[in-house]
Amino acid sequence: MPKVKTHSGAKKRFSVTGSGKIKRRRSGKSHILTKMSKKRKLRLRHAGLCAPGDAKRVKKMLNI
Repeated sequence: MPKVKTHSGAKKRFSVTGSGKIKRRRSGKSHILTKMSKKRKLRLRHAGLCAPGDAKRVKKMLNI
């Protein structure tokens, strides 16, 4: 039986916290930032957590 490979895109975008939750980066912080308010950009800095339904799919891709 061959080795199970980790999904390359998922391993670059998600990380697992100590309690087993999936941490993700917020979208919309790569370009066209001039029209955004400072408050909105500050909020985008902080990482978010995946919803439980999405976390299940991501864990499958990360082989957790």
